[in-house]
Amino acid sequence: MSQTIEVKVPDIGDFKDVPVIEVMVKPGDTVKAEDSLVTLESDKATMDVPSPAAGIVKEVKVKIGDKVSEGTLVLVLDAGASSSEGATVRGEASKPASAPSPSPIAATPSPLTEVKVPDIGDFKDVPVIEIMVKVGDAVKAEDALVTLESDKATMDVPAPIAGVVQAIAVKLGDKVSQGSLIITLAATGAAVAATAASPAAAPAAAEAAAAAATSSSTPAPVATAPAGKAHASPSVRKFARELGVDLSKVAGRGPKGRIRHEDVQNYVKGVMAQAAGGATATAGASLGGGLDLLPWPKVDFAKFGAIETKPLSRIKKISGQNLARNWVMVPAVTYHEDADITDLEAFRLQVNKENEKSGQKLTMLAFLIKACVKALQKFPEFNASIDTSGGEMTLVYKKYFHIAFAADTPNGLVVPVVKNADQKGVFEIAAETGELARKGREGKLGPAEMQGACFTISSLGGIGGTHFSPIINAPEVAILGVNKSAMKPVWDGKAFVPRLILPLSLTADHRVIDGAMATHFNVYVRRLLGDMRRIML
Repeated sequence: MSQTIEVKVPDIGDFKDVPVIEVMVKPGDTVKAEDSLVTLESDKATMDVPSPAAGIVKEVKVKIGDKVSEGTLVLVLDAGASSSEGATVRGEASKPASAPSPSPIAATPSPLTEVKVPDIGDFKDVPVIEIMVKVGDAVKAEDALVTLESDKATMDVPAPIAGVVQAIAVKLGDKVSQGSLIITLAATGAAVAATAASPAAAPAAAEAAAAAATSSSTPAPVATAPAGKAHASPSVRKFARELGVDLSKVAGRGPKGRIRHEDVQNYVKGVMAQAAGGATATAGASLGGGLDLLPWPKVDFAKFGAIETKPLSRIKKISGQNLARNWVMVPAVTYHEDADITDLEAFRLQVNKENEKSGQKLTMLAFLIKACVKALQKFPEFNASIDTSGGEMTLVYKKYFHIAFAADTPNGLVVPVVKNADQKGVFEIAAETGELARKGREGKLGPAEMQGACFTISSLGGIGGTHFSPIINAPEVAILGVNKSAMKPVWDGKAFVPRLILPLSLTADHRVIDGAMATHFNVYVRRLLGDMRRIML
């Protein structure tokens, strides 16, 4: 028996007005429990809103670009319904049926498929601002065919199936509405036969279809769209068109790489300066963040041998932008120290052996977190952040102690946060870090679990290494890097004795923390790890 469920944005911490960057379903799609419905992206994290139950999507309440908060209605789900009731399984192409299909893309009974404008809400007469294909091009399912732009949003119309473009029914500047015919596609297997009925497209389409049909294991060639998909608002796109600027060549300096008006202006100024011989690089070609650096080298790697191109994961794209900013903007210095953890490691192993039956285990990370909390309490500048919102640089001292730690996942590093670590014991911290790391590997960390950190620990102890220089996670002012411990000979005044040494690498923002303070912090952490009884002092 079916049941109507309203799917709303879950708890996403303190974030509000978070943009919807992807909608994975449409009305009529069949979904399973935990299937991703939409993707949200804040300035620090990306999260999917999962389906609470299996069923059929009745109505989608958001679109790409909408800003949502906790409790915002995302879609209405008919739980318990099955695809046999007429719904389309998510990810499948629309198929002809005796009853009208809920899909906005209508397929003709012949091998040709008419691609039409899907449901675009209340918008009508929306201009076509870009056509990515030409007659004869071979495309894959979900490849973008044309781009439409209203006064509030930009959207691509994707190919519903793999095939060859037989005819294009629109041109740049045409205004279309829901149901307007855009392109006619011939399915890959029927491309040659369909092309015979279209003499104007025959040469190019036949060549593409023949290439696609040569082997069933070889994917069809894909039409190449302009490089660098632009992330810009409709007003910026219009501004760029008026100036004749190709947005794919403009580097966006806004949030998440968004192209702003001033980015387009800077690009034009750079081109003009280059034409006059007065600049070494344009704003669009440089990756220097406006620092007048040389342009990033462009190399045809394929001419040297075989290559394979893979996109960066979403986590790496987001963290990469933040790390590049922090590396350039923060005057960071790294200070190294070695901690003798011989007695602490012996104690940890003894306690774990005594608790084998209970399953409770202590980790070195738990002791590191407790030691860092004690050090933050002694040196409050490390538990501060620079604030420039008032026009002048001020220092914000935090009275709470939230410690982040870097966790390795298949998609890249994530940095979950142990909240109020000063109020938790080492057993509790060890259990919590283990659970957060597991959720990170499974892609189930929520934004609230990765925000609010005062200080970060990046541990490579499970891998190896001796020392490294971690990059500060702004707006924090310091980060502690930890490498693999190793037995080393240490002089005790009479002889060399074997001791277990843990390398520590502290990177600090020199605007807030000078060399003497950083060294005092490192030495204090070293002493705590050498004798954890000092925690009680």
